[in-house]
Amino acid sequence: MKYSFIVPVYNRPDEVDELLDSLTRQTEKDFEVIIVEDGSPVPCKDVCDKYAGRLDLHYYVKKNSGPGQSRNYGAERSRGEYLIVLDSDVVVPEGYLEAVGAELEREPADAFGGPDRAHASFTDTQKAISYSMTSFFTTGGIRGGKKKLDKFYPRSYNMGVRRDVYLSLGGFSRMRFGEDIDFSIRIFKAGCRCRLFPRAWVWHKRRTDFRKFFRQVFNSGIARINLYKKYPESLKIVHMLPTAFTVGVCTLVLTSAVGRVLMEYDDLHRWYWLCAGPWLPILLYCLLITADSTVENRSLKVGLLSVPAAFIQLFGYGCGFITAWWKRCVKGQDEFHAFDKTFYK
Repeated sequence: MKYSFIVPVYNRPDEVDELLDSLTRQTEKDFEVIIVEDGSPVPCKDVCDKYAGRLDLHYYVKKNSGPGQSRNYGAERSRGEYLIVLDSDVVVPEGYLEAVGAELEREPADAFGGPDRAHASFTDTQKAISYSMTSFFTTGGIRGGKKKLDKFYPRSYNMGVRRDVYLSLGGFSRMRFGEDIDFSIRIFKAGCRCRLFPRAWVWHKRRTDFRKFFRQVFNSGIARINLYKKYPESLKIVHMLPTAFTVGVCTLVLTSAVGRVLMEYDDLHRWYWLCAGPWLPILLYCLLITADSTVENRSLKVGLLSVPAAFIQLFGYGCGFITAWWKRCVKGQDEFHAFDKTFYK
């Protein structure tokens, strides 16, 4: 068998239904699907039963341990030459496996990954969040775009690995967050060939509201420091840009506040630009995000929603990064994470 799709699931039967339906439409048919129910109170067994005759589908139930260990559980029971790990909130276009096969035929790879996109049916908020996570102007394009400030590391929403490589490296670690980057780092360290497959993309729903999105990116900022403590060489300038953005914006706002106070107690005109000037780069950035997202999504509303999404993405990550840096690098505390129940419990 050529491919094994491995999907950990927690309380997402509706999304699993959409994912399985999309897999039935693949033009390449040499694959199996392994669903690992990670101790969900709301299981998806009934959904999986619907596809029993349409897919080579295997459904397993285990105690809750997080997505990384659930992927390993599925990998141990897989038969494919390549293991393709997907999040349960993705939908796969019908030419996905065909694109993977074409890339592998053109140039072999031990591991690979692809970009993600927002589907036309996604809510405007989901499209804005998707933009903020993939745009060159927010993440540097490191999540699979053509322009990027760092080499490509496959992420667990769309990651493929040769089965023998996966098992030889022990799969995903027990890290609760950042476990996919940890795995990608170990893949590179093992000297394996790892590539971006630009045409092997998926539709990725991500978080459905800004509150959940903030929690996700806050944990991502923490995970980056946890990864730095394990692999000091893995921390690059691009990973510190959200922190620089957070500190920079806060400095500009405080400077403006000082100018406003001086305007109140001193000459109004002398301190006007100290009050107003710091807002100019912030407004210019907002206009850039609005214009770029509006063009990309063909929607002014999504463009406007992309502004708070971008600030949440950068501030959330930056705050998590600073918090973890203080606790782990300054105070010497052990590895930690936050908002655990948002994802698993």
